[in-house]
Amino acid sequence: MAEAHQAVGFQFTVRPDGVDLKLSEEVIKNIYLSGVTAWKKRAIQFKNGVLAGVYPASPSSWLIVVIAMMSTLYIRVDPSLGMIESIKDNLPQRGYMSVQMRAVLSAILFATGLWLFLIYLLRYTLKALLSYHGWIFESHGKMTTSTKMWLSLVKMFSGRRPLLYSFQASLPRLPVPSVEDTISRYLESVRPLLDSEQYKRMEILASDFKDSKAPLLQRYLILKSWWATNYVSDWWEEYIYLRSRSPIMVNSNFYIMDLLYLTPTHRQTARAGNVVHAMLQYRRKLERGEHAPLRALGTVPMCSTQMERMFNTTRIPGIETDIVQHLTDRKHLVVYNKGRFFKVWLYTGGRHLLPSELEMQFQRILNDTSEPQPGELKLAALTAGNRVPWAQARIKYFGHGANKASIDAIESAAFFLTLDDEPQGYDPTKTRSLDSYAKSLLHGKCYDRWFDKSFTLISYQNGKMGVNAEHSWADAPIVGHMWEFVLATDCFHLGYTEEGHCKGDVNKGLPHPSRLQWQIPKECQEVIETSYQFAKQIADDVDFHGYLFTEFGKGLIKKCRTSPDAFIQLALQLAQFRDQGVFCLTYESSMTRMFRDGRTETVRSCTPEAVAFVRAMEDKCATNAEKLALFRKAADKHQNMYRLAMTGSGIDRHLFCLYIMSKYLGVDSPFLKQVLSEPWKLSTSQTPQQQLNLVDINKFPKYVGAGGGFGPVADDGYGVSYIIVGENLITFHISCKFSSSATDSSRFGQNIRGAMVDIQALFRPENDKKTAEQTKPMENGTKP
Repeated sequence: MAEAHQAVGFQFTVRPDGVDLKLSEEVIKNIYLSGVTAWKKRAIQFKNGVLAGVYPASPSSWLIVVIAMMSTLYIRVDPSLGMIESIKDNLPQRGYMSVQMRAVLSAILFATGLWLFLIYLLRYTLKALLSYHGWIFESHGKMTTSTKMWLSLVKMFSGRRPLLYSFQASLPRLPVPSVEDTISRYLESVRPLLDSEQYKRMEILASDFKDSKAPLLQRYLILKSWWATNYVSDWWEEYIYLRSRSPIMVNSNFYIMDLLYLTPTHRQTARAGNVVHAMLQYRRKLERGEHAPLRALGTVPMCSTQMERMFNTTRIPGIETDIVQHLTDRKHLVVYNKGRFFKVWLYTGGRHLLPSELEMQFQRILNDTSEPQPGELKLAALTAGNRVPWAQARIKYFGHGANKASIDAIESAAFFLTLDDEPQGYDPTKTRSLDSYAKSLLHGKCYDRWFDKSFTLISYQNGKMGVNAEHSWADAPIVGHMWEFVLATDCFHLGYTEEGHCKGDVNKGLPHPSRLQWQIPKECQEVIETSYQFAKQIADDVDFHGYLFTEFGKGLIKKCRTSPDAFIQLALQLAQFRDQGVFCLTYESSMTRMFRDGRTETVRSCTPEAVAFVRAMEDKCATNAEKLALFRKAADKHQNMYRLAMTGSGIDRHLFCLYIMSKYLGVDSPFLKQVLSEPWKLSTSQTPQQQLNLVDINKFPKYVGAGGGFGPVADDGYGVSYIIVGENLITFHISCKFSSSATDSSRFGQNIRGAMVDIQALFRPENDKKTAEQTKPMENGTKP
């Protein structure tokens, strides 16, 4: 064990004349280096904390203000309007100071107060500027003069070289929409899904709620919005995620894939070594707050709160509700391989293990031929089953002794790594390779991922990687941000030798990874097996299809003068109608991170305009011009809905919070019950790409990710995630359930393809006309 290895550095012998103490020079050196690194880390964290705390000012600006105030003492000008003199007269212990000393100290105190006042003034000015969202509603490529002026002011007040958390204090609070607006938008969204009688009933319920119960609930909600930094996020995390007692595997967790076309090395341990080292580099920058904050338009900052819990975080099961446990500065990793759990130290001598050292440690694990202990093989299935049996088992069997020490090691680890014993990845020669890859990432064998960890890193036998992420602590773009950094660092900065190994020397004196020890009784093994069988039923029911759409991409869609996201969402509506013959309530995820502690909002993509367009597409009598006009109207509507959601004027989070407030106050609302019980039969999400712009995909077109996906939300519905890759590729991740005779993921993929092609065909005459005009010879025989 590592502890035993370190202990041999200290040897002592008791003799009659005293104690002969021998110290290992290597151990003393490691202790010294660890201490230096720890203090250096604290110093950097303190410095960056100060920089973020006074942003958009800088610590040096304090000195400028102090010097300016001090200079007024000699030119006999008092810009403080007597305040410096008042401070001087009220200083404690002034009898022990000279008149000049009191004057200097008073000027410094006044200057410090003035400096802090200016900082808050800058912050609130920036917050007021960021509360304006008119810019997002302007047509793409057409910016008004007022928006240009606003953008210039935001840049001016944003300062230079911000750190990750520099803008947090300047972000506006998420506004509470008016009840009238929310109900009006809600009724509009369900109109195409209900017949006249159903809609009339819903109107009556909504009107009764608006006039009777809503005012009281709204007042309390506004009060919460004044007090809390975000009136949605804490309830969303607790009631949507942590209070759910059903399995989080498939139902909540999501996955992210590796590079689509390339595998930098086919050596499993080498790839894992580079990726883990890149993650440690990312974590170090994250802990120090050194990442640049994400900004819309390159200027408007977005909230970074979710990133705080990326590492050393675990969802802890409870009887009634789970909790998210976040620790700091943990220096180990837990690795799972062939039913065994290993603890690997990530630091030596005050530094990260090098990629080559990590490769060696992972290879040692693969070379270990020991067998799993009784109950160890499927232990992680507890995290895949229902939450209550897992919580009860954790209390009863993992609260003391070796089991507690081992479970603590897993839950406090930086993250969880699985060295898988099978190959995965996209293979164009195999028709279902992407499907198998996705299912492996989503649920694996149901016992080889620790689904409670903030994320599990999965390393496959052929060098492919992937991530399974727990959802309560953050949303997919946060994990995607880290994954982009890791892949770029792995491929373009760390690299591999010609033989495919990690670069760098190997310190073979590192202690071997240590096995976690378990004493799992028969009763607990039965609970584990029950959880496994339940989880396996869920996993076996997942019908998954990964589909690469290569006919065209973002480049051609933009030539049609429409939003790529709106284009795809309307194609999904057309595909859904062709697949099911009816329209359904559709969920599209939108971020609200332009507000403090913002997470997501729902865009209800099945609008009346989208329904009219789809019906026209299926009407053989409708002309292309009519279909195109309806498409543009539906796309504009979708874009407006998306913008409303991003700017805090969505429908579903407001209604959700009103429902939670009604439960607290004991107010019964048939309207809210009906709204919250409606199933999302089509749940969609776009995976963001190029958040960091570390790789030029035009120059390196093969270095593109495959995106990620999630399980179906409804028993008889579809889950669709898509990523727009570069200019000519869109990857779809489609999930549903085998147990539903109404759904089929492969069939839905073909319907998406047909819908995309059919919609693009509407624009073909326009694009052909443009091409002809661009290539038409001029009078002198040249081309324009």
